[in-house]
Parts: sequence; structure tokens; C-alpha cells
Amino acid sequence: MSPFNSPYLTAPGVILQDIALIPRDDLMTGVPVFLGVTDAQSNHPSNQLLEFPAIPQMLTLWPQFLQLFGRYPVSDYLTHAVRGFFENGGRLCYVLLLPNASPNATAFSLTMDTLGQGLQTIETLNTIDLVCVPDIMQLTSSREIAQLQALVLEHCDRMSDRFAILDSLNTANLEEINQQRQQLIGNNGAIYGSWIMVETVSYPIPPCGHIAGIYAQNDRESGVHRAPANYVLKGVLDISLALSASDWQSLNMEHGAGVNWIHSFKSRGIRVWGARTVSQISGWQYVNVRRLIITVLRWAEHNLMGIGFEPNDTTLWTRIARELTVYCESLWQKGALQGQEPEEAFYVKCDEETNPLEVRNAGQVVAEVGLSPTTPSEFIVISLVHGSSGITFA
Repeated sequence: MSPFNSPYLTAPGVILQDIALIPRDDLMTGVPVFLGVTDAQSNHPSNQLLEFPAIPQMLTLWPQFLQLFGRYPVSDYLTHAVRGFFENGGRLCYVLLLPNASPNATAFSLTMDTLGQGLQTIETLNTIDLVCVPDIMQLTSSREIAQLQALVLEHCDRMSDRFAILDSLNTANLEEINQQRQQLIGNNGAIYGSWIMVETVSYPIPPCGHIAGIYAQNDRESGVHRAPANYVLKGVLDISLALSASDWQSLNMEHGAGVNWIHSFKSRGIRVWGARTVSQISGWQYVNVRRLIITVLRWAEHNLMGIGFEPNDTTLWTRIARELTVYCESLWQKGALQGQEPEEAFYVKCDEETNPLEVRNAGQVVAEVGLSPTTPSEFIVISLVHGSSGITFA
């Protein structure tokens, strides 16, 4: 047995053991928070689930949703989004109820202020990496829908550790969908159509919850670095709008919209097709690449937070570089990074060059990480910055 993986004697009574540095990969991915509308606050003022701002509730099974919220008037869009998440492979999610802005007791609606407060409430949730707000689609104005979706996207970009799954308009007018997409400026999000038909309701619903379940299943089976596409959607009877190949190509190629679409294939079922983000930045245009970078940041936040209490010197830089290198090598071994050798797949730099005097005087530590998620030696370069507000990346 090799002395490098077992205790061995060096002198009488002295045992040395080399312990390999193992990356701590204990973060779950594919964990969404669903923000949805209820009209129940006035009838149940003492229930903390319905107070605003409420407390996000963690669910691990679909029946838990019914137990917690089944007695209250919660929107169908939220209900079927959560159900679709669990039907399609999801195992853990959070639900945050928001008050209804509609004066009509039979309708559900959101406002910028209500959604903004809800997004502020979930800022402290560090166990999520996806955000879904199906009830945005209750609005009838495409302009208002785009404004609220832009607010969700801005939240995800600012937080840096989460990704928005957005719903397309339920329309056959591709120009309207293109205009919706063009109003979404950001990196941490993707938009999906068509709407879907499910059991128990006779009208189509937004697909974001079902897509979130596909993300979770894909992460568990293949890894966050694999595109969450070409999966059969479960619990779906039909789609509301079938696009021809030329229509979809027109939407994505001519307009560059980057809209992912659910297609119904003969003998192959109803499948999610495409894995484009809404980003116009080269390198950030694929869901799996962007989510891989998000996962790297979340890992750094989880494992390197304690460095703020250590002297900002070469010892600290060496430790940071070592831990990041071990983690990146584990990603390479899983196939998340491309290259025959580690040097082609990633590099880590944390030294005096990335931490000049002005950076140290500002109370920051900076590590530069280059990752090759698609092509060997073609690095996406990010800077991990540890400061008073935690770890961010640029």
C-alpha cells in the first residue's frame, strides 16, 4: 500500500499520515425559489406563512405544498409550477408567497413594489441557485411583464449566485416574443416558451417550474456543466404553440433572441430544446456555462469566507490558490472543463500581481481564475474578490 494514502512509521512511536486535500463539494444545485401570489392575508392575518414579508418555506415533496398552502387561494400558475418542478426531478425548493395586487378577488397580480420586496426577502437565501416567478405572467400588459422580468434578472445579476428561469409571452406573434426578449438586459437568466397544458386545468400555464425540475434532474445526473436540454417534460399533455424549425431559427438566428422552446416530437415526446441565456456577451450565452461560473462563485463563498480574518499576505494567497486549484481540478476530472491536461482546462492566480498594495489597503483579496468550459485553452477569466461584503466576481 502506498505511504501516500495510509499511515506509515518513520520512527518508533511516531506515525505520519499524508492527507490528500479533498475539495468540499457540498453545495446543491438546481434549487429554485418560487415567488407566487396569494389572496389570503386578509382572511388569515395571524399566519406567518402569509405575513408580508413572509418567510420562504422549504419543500422537499409536492404534498408539502398542499399541506402548507392548499387551504389558501394560491394562484394556479404557482401551484402547477411547484408541482411541475417535483414531477420533473426536483428535490428541494423554496416558496415565498406575495400579496395579491389585484382588486379582483378571482384574479392574481404582482406590482414592482411587491416583487421588489419579495426579491429583497430572498437575498439571504444562500441555498438557492434558481429563481422562478410564474405569476408575472398573470399580467396582461407585455410592457409590465418585461419590467417585472427585468427586475428579477437584475436581482440575479446583482446577487451573482442565482439564475432566473423566465417565461415567454403566450402568443403566436414571434415579434412580440422578440421584443420581450430584447428588453431583458443581463447575464443570469434564460427565457422559455411555449406554454404548456397540464392536468386539472383547461388553459395553458407558464413552463418555468417544469424547466426548473429539468435543471435539477440534469444537475444530479450529468452535472451543472451539461446543457439542460433534450429532456422529456413530465406531467405535460401538450404545448400551446408549436413552432416550425424555420420559425424557431428565425426567432433565434435572425433576431438573436436566444429563446429556448419546448417542442412536441412525434414518438419522442414533449422536450425542452435549447440552452441559451439572454446574455449578448460572448462566452455567457449558454445556460450551462453561466451556471458553472455561478457554481464556482457559490463554492468560493461557501469555502473561503473565513479568509477575511487572516493576514493578507503570501501565506494567504498560497492557501487560496491551492484550494481553488484543487476545486478546479475536481471540475476538470468531472468533465466540466475541457483539456487533455489541467493546464489546458484552468488556471488559478493569487499573488502580489492580483493583490497590489492598493487592493490590500482596500481590505480585499483578489484571485484570478481562468476556466475552459467549452474549448481547451480558451479561458473565461473571472476575478474572485473577497471584501467586506463577501465574495463577488467580475
